[in-house]
Amino acid sequence: MIIQLIPCISPAQEQELNKLLDSLQIKVMKVSAASATYLVAVLKQEIDIRKVGELSGVADVHRLTDPYKLVSHQWKVDPTEIDLGDGVVINRKDFTIMAGPCSIESEAQIEQVVANLVKNNIKIMRGGVYKPRSSPYAFRGLGMNGLKMFYKACHAQGIKIITEVMQVSQIEPMYDYVDIYQVGARNTQNFNLLDALGKTDKPVMIKRGISGTIDELLQSAEYVFSAGNEKILLCERGIRSFEHAYRNTFDINAIPILKEKSHLPVVADASHGIGLRKHVPKIVLAGLAAGADATIVEMHPEPEKALSDGQQTLNFSEFDKLVAKINSIKEILM
Repeated sequence: MIIQLIPCISPAQEQELNKLLDSLQIKVMKVSAASATYLVAVLKQEIDIRKVGELSGVADVHRLTDPYKLVSHQWKVDPTEIDLGDGVVINRKDFTIMAGPCSIESEAQIEQVVANLVKNNIKIMRGGVYKPRSSPYAFRGLGMNGLKMFYKACHAQGIKIITEVMQVSQIEPMYDYVDIYQVGARNTQNFNLLDALGKTDKPVMIKRGISGTIDELLQSAEYVFSAGNEKILLCERGIRSFEHAYRNTFDINAIPILKEKSHLPVVADASHGIGLRKHVPKIVLAGLAAGADATIVEMHPEPEKALSDGQQTLNFSEFDKLVAKINSIKEILM
């Protein structure tokens, strides 16, 4: 059950509500988000929720069957929009493209990518400065120095930044230089990190775990929302399966299912989803056709020289062609 409180609820109204909840033996968790304050409860027995809804301090009350409450579509019918400021909004009225290299490597690389994004009217750049790598000997990013360089180039052109945060201690130093924190597949169930991101006011994109179910992804999003941050995006990036012909098994089914189960925007990550450069555009378009609200694509001036994930990264020419296809197709689909 979710109880949405009225703005500026009085102490007397809150006391009356608590008295009723105590009499019904209902324990609640209070969640203070930017748009509203909620009381969330897992009901152990059926109650007449009209008794709660009739109280003067209650704006609305919802009974839910989903194990995740705040991110569920059962209570919030209107889709959530992520407003990054300066007219950059991720919602279901458009198909947002986020693009850039797997890793931030140099000032020259950033400037080339930014110029290409400006040419294609793309307003969000992706790029990793902290890189979780399977091998400890692989390139692991430029850290905060790379992020500041990244921010300076993007900020000058009005481009927003999405980049991965790997641990709680990185959140605060990164805060002034990011517009969206990305939680990678390896950290989807790092609940300490999710809790901490729930206390920020910056949007958070959570990638599905390598072997994670859809419900587990939604529960991860619930951690962030229940800590107070309702600015969340869900990302399908492919899951590990028995197939070795490509990097991951991109679960196209997940996109409409996530949109049915949750009010949060859904992002398709085709680059990690298939991991093969020549097929990435096809999977991006499949995500668009399936109803994704956005895509996140890896793009680099010279993928063959990229310090990470070059095999799944588009060059500028390939990316330009993909953007043109997206722009023509979305006019039909959206």
